[in-house]
Formats: sequence, C-alpha cells, structure tokens
Amino acid sequence: MDLAVVKYSGEDTGRKVSLSSEIFGIEPNDHAIYLDVKSILANKRQGTAKAKQRAEIKGSSKKLKNQKGTGGARAGNIKNPLFRGGGRVFGPQPRDYSFKLNKKVKDLARRSALAYKAKGNAIAVLEDFDFEAPKTKQYLTMLGALSLADKKTLVILGENKKNIVLSGRNVQNTKVITASQLNTYDLMNADQLILVESGMELISNILNKQ
Repeated sequence: MDLAVVKYSGEDTGRKVSLSSEIFGIEPNDHAIYLDVKSILANKRQGTAKAKQRAEIKGSSKKLKNQKGTGGARAGNIKNPLFRGGGRVFGPQPRDYSFKLNKKVKDLARRSALAYKAKGNAIAVLEDFDFEAPKTKQYLTMLGALSLADKKTLVILGENKKNIVLSGRNVQNTKVITASQLNTYDLMNADQLILVESGMELISNILNKQ
C-alpha cells in the first residue's frame, strides 16, 4: 500500500511511501491484541485497594448476648462482618495485577493493530517537521489542515521533539508518542494514526527484528 506524504500544513509533497506488507499487510490476530491490551491495562493498576478484615478491626471481643434464648441470631462480638463497622468478608487485599506476555505476542499484537488501521485507511504520513516553540494553536491548526480535528488521533514521531509534545499535551483526544513508545492500546484507542516519516522507518526497524 502506497500513501501520499503531506506537510503538517496539509500541502502535498508529491511523494509517496510504501507501507511494509510484513507489518501493515498481515492478517490481524484479535486474540494477540486482546492479550496485549489486557496486559497493558493490568500493568497500570496500582493494586493498593485494601479493606480491613475481622481480625484488623478495633473493638471489644466480648460476646454481645447469650448464645440462646434471645430469639435472634447468635452473635460473637462487635467485629462481626454482619454488623456496621465490622470486618469485611472477602474484601480486596493489595496484589500485583501484572502478568508476563511473550515478546513475540506483543510484536504480533502491534502488527495486527497497525494492519487494522491500514485496512481502515486510518493512517496519514507527514513529512518530518518541528515547531519553533510550543504552540497549542499551531498543533490545532495542523489537525485542522489534515481534516482530523474531530477525530481521536495518535501522532507517532521518530524521536522525541519537545515542542510538538508540549503543543499537543493539552489537546483533547490526541496523543503524541515516539516510535519506541508504540503500544497496542494507544494504536487501538485512536481513530487515526499520524505517522512522521522518520517514525515509520523506526517502526519498521523495531517490528522487523527477529
């Protein structure tokens, strides 16, 4: 698949680039995408939720009433989970939600996500550029020139360019990353990918490694 290369101002450069069939032309693997997205979201979880169990509640351990003869259910002490302020039954405890995913599965997931975007014609290729200073207005102008102002976009740079990153940081529904930060969740979460030429080369180098 060949895509036209445009400037960030929306002007056509007259050049075209060819997308690698080994990355953008494969048959997407939905299960690999599911596993990688699940892994990314699980790794983000802090796992610090904690509820006190019966043994951790402060309170008297005195038996509240006679075992029999009261006409009500038996009760041990005030820390009983059935009472307000008592310990919680099977409450959350600190844990690690992360799990290991093989590198080949992660690579397959990223390839599959990129293939979906290529099939959906949701990729735009930009000539390498940079802003002279961080300007949110200039970033919005770029999205407008590319007719992407109303879409959720992911800009993929070849290297970290501070002015571009800062310009897009406060813009809703857009994210700027480098090719080395590419991940399946961001790819699937975006409606449109904006690939900078140098970023495309780096993606090919990363995902074509065996």
